[in-house]
Amino acid sequence: MSAYASASAADLNALVWCDHSDPNLLKPFEDATGIKVNVKEFEGTGAGLALVEQSQPGDWDVMVIDTVDVRRGVERGLFAPLPEDQLPIADLFPEVLMDQHAKVNGQRYGITEKFGYNTVGFNKAKVDVNDMQSLAALTSDKYKGRIAIYDYYLPVIGLAAMAIGKKTAELTEADLPAIRDELLKMKTNAKAVTDVVASQTALATGEADILIGGGEWVTAVIAKENPDLDFSIPKEGAVLWSQSLAMFKDSKNKDNALKFIQYVLSPEGQARLATSACYWGMPANKQAALTDEQKKILRFDEQGEFLKRAQGYPAPSEDLDKKMQDLWTEMIQAP
Repeated sequence: MSAYASASAADLNALVWCDHSDPNLLKPFEDATGIKVNVKEFEGTGAGLALVEQSQPGDWDVMVIDTVDVRRGVERGLFAPLPEDQLPIADLFPEVLMDQHAKVNGQRYGITEKFGYNTVGFNKAKVDVNDMQSLAALTSDKYKGRIAIYDYYLPVIGLAAMAIGKKTAELTEADLPAIRDELLKMKTNAKAVTDVVASQTALATGEADILIGGGEWVTAVIAKENPDLDFSIPKEGAVLWSQSLAMFKDSKNKDNALKFIQYVLSPEGQARLATSACYWGMPANKQAALTDEQKKILRFDEQGEFLKRAQGYPAPSEDLDKKMQDLWTEMIQAP
């Protein structure tokens, strides 16, 4: 940790998701550097960018953002290029670097720190694990009334698209009727459409045996209490989520901001972020200092195969996005 020590430390102001507020992540960095990290949590890129707009230039130093949204920040002139030669690029899973989103004009503006899947979460004591290797199980009568659906339209629409053989990156308006049919079949089988906390609760209490759109971020945190909770990456695929760190162009503490980013991407920082109390996820760094038990829960050794089958979040145009949201509302309201 001495590599991060700083002679003239100043506070660092970070706009973050809840996994970065964990003292288990922040305290080792603060103790080693004397840099106090002040965090403000937000959910979703839109909310984060709104906070930035309400702030003064220089108020914030670093931000957590969906990797697919890094360009949005760059287009608004918010982020500074990151020095690739000072980051452990070679140690990161190449599939999650997502240069098409994180780089603009050859310069990197976001670095992936954590990823995972919106896929099928389940209780393996209650379902046939072999069934969970195909998205077809989600619409079979066998599991009627035993399913919950995670209430976020993009990844679940992505899963519905994969179930009917479509690629998430190629979706057009012409695909929506078939996706609608698949979503309504899922809804017919479902007991509830739930947010993150309710999704975890439904699986933990046995209210639902399967969670569509779930994944390690739901099951891993509660796997210690209930080792039967698991997730699969079906043969048709899963939707890959990925979060990045970016540095603000107007930051007054760029040296300290870079030290923080380097710490989070270090083997120790990665292990702490991956197993944050708020939610677990896969560390982007293959050298993350996870224990054998943590690796087992995250299915760390299977990631190479998982990533081959994963597809990105649908990234629709504004018009198509609105139509997808309308489709989602129709599904939720369906009996």
